[in-house]
Amino acid sequence: MSSRSPDTTVDSTGDQEETPAPRRGGFTHGPVGKHLVRLGAFMAMGSVTMNIAQLAEAVYLGIVGTEALAAMGFAFPLTITLFAFAGGIGTGASSVIARAAGAGDQQTTRQLVTHAQLLAVVVGVLLAFLGGAFAEPIVESLGAEGLVLEMTVAYLQVYMLGVPFFLLSIVGSTMLRATGAAASPGIIMTASSVLQIMLGPVLIFGWFGVPEMGVAGAALAYVLSRVASVGLYLVLLVRAKMFYWSVDNLIGSWKSILHVGGPAILSGLIHPISMLFVTRLLAGHGHEVVAGYNVATRVETMAHMILWSASSSAEPFIGQNWGARQIERVRQAQTIVYRFCLAWGAVTFVFMSLFGAYFVSLIDDNAIVGVVARGFFLVIPLTIGMMGVMQVASSSFNARGMPMPPLIMTLVRIFVLYIPLCYLGDQLWGYMGIFIATGIVNIVMGAVAWYWNRGSVHERRLPLP
Repeated sequence: MSSRSPDTTVDSTGDQEETPAPRRGGFTHGPVGKHLVRLGAFMAMGSVTMNIAQLAEAVYLGIVGTEALAAMGFAFPLTITLFAFAGGIGTGASSVIARAAGAGDQQTTRQLVTHAQLLAVVVGVLLAFLGGAFAEPIVESLGAEGLVLEMTVAYLQVYMLGVPFFLLSIVGSTMLRATGAAASPGIIMTASSVLQIMLGPVLIFGWFGVPEMGVAGAALAYVLSRVASVGLYLVLLVRAKMFYWSVDNLIGSWKSILHVGGPAILSGLIHPISMLFVTRLLAGHGHEVVAGYNVATRVETMAHMILWSASSSAEPFIGQNWGARQIERVRQAQTIVYRFCLAWGAVTFVFMSLFGAYFVSLIDDNAIVGVVARGFFLVIPLTIGMMGVMQVASSSFNARGMPMPPLIMTLVRIFVLYIPLCYLGDQLWGYMGIFIATGIVNIVMGAVAWYWNRGSVHERRLPLP
């Protein structure tokens, strides 16, 4: 096994002369499908439970009123912006950590794990301050008014307090997977989501003598669940001796993480721009349409989370095997996950077209909300499989230390296709035109992503670390 310095390992472009031996307990040996199923099953458990918690939150707020649901719709573009930073840092950390682990460099792995968490704390505190300071003018610019505006701001002011813990929980999950832990991230996500479900009604409605907080209570339940998950991640990382109690080469580690994480953050930030634009278009049709879109999106996300789990699980597997120079295992993993995405997309379309509207009615029985949701389910789930293909391709690029293709695809998707087609669709067919435009973009970009990623892997016989 070759020995490499921390600086050399985190350089995503350097070739190595030797092929490292497989690391015991990692993903560089054993059946490819078995690893992917184990990774994907636990991640699916965690992500689905997390989405059930979000649906439960929507049910609780549906009892409060349609205005509360609309407030969640207006808050979503801001909360997804925060997720862009968490996901980007997590992607960058996962890429460099998985490749270092696959190459058998434990010292660098421990160093990167520690420094990634420090980066998450610094970025999280900064975002919490900025989010709390500018929440109201941002939401007002989206078109929220009156009681809906007040509820949205109340939710975000509490939510921002938990942003550092939110970033740490996302980064902690990706780091555990990158170092070879398949089960624990999903288990922790499940436990924290169950906690959120339990705390939600207590804080929202004021049960057991707790003051009634309304939408702010929903935000506090989420924050407390993130605090709990961070504590569990830290315990596991300490017990696995994955901390490097030094700031030596801290800037070098951050640069290596942000080599992949920076473009990933930018890609994540571009998505909220499109959501802000679409939310503004939908607001022109009334708050009920925004609420209907928000509720339908939450229901559809149940299915989307499975695809996200598949792409997220493929990332550490691909990263470790790329670092170990086992390109055939990378190819096998991509083929398996692509096929799964397409199959899951077909199942999602059938299920959502038959039962999606029923689940929406359980959350909000407003007639307009129901009509909007039914239109959504006739279009979006049909193309969700191709959306998953694009996610898998992007994860593969990032895992191999190639962040620019995903960024380019995101730029093309949003600015060349999505925003212009959504505007055109809205002008021609109203909010249904927005849904149709989204479906077209999913199909086109899924095909482009598959072709580009396939060529980038198959053009070499040996991978670069």
